[in-house]
Amino acid sequence: METRESSQSNEPCTSPSSAEGDASACDLVTVPARQGFEAVDILRRGAGEAMGPVLHDGGCATLGFLVPAGTAAGWDVPGSTCTETDGRGLRLNPEPPVKGSDWLLPPGEADLATDPVVLRRALGEAARMIEAADGCQ
Repeated sequence: METRESSQSNEPCTSPSSAEGDASACDLVTVPARQGFEAVDILRRGAGEAMGPVLHDGGCATLGFLVPAGTAAGWDVPGSTCTETDGRGLRLNPEPPVKGSDWLLPPGEADLATDPVVLRRALGEAARMIEAADGCQ
């Protein structure tokens, strides 16, 4: 399996007409909540690595990381999915875009998309930590 190390832009999620506050053009990486929370902790401990908004969907027990548009085309991390939103209904405002969800790290507190290379590493480390913890039981 080939791992791409070239980083996508860590640009803010963009909107076709940002001045009007239209839907953003980010992709969304979704992972199980346990792995996602571990990855958030890893990213927060990281040295100066920006983390974009993170959405918690309690009903589905998942976390969603906003990443730059175009990430979905090359996303291949087992146990996760990356969905192209193409701005369909995903808005970077304080209100969560999905009923039953809430922002773990809301837009405004984190206005950049998470770098997919950094997220890939954090998710891998989180998966290894969970595997090790589960193996000790």
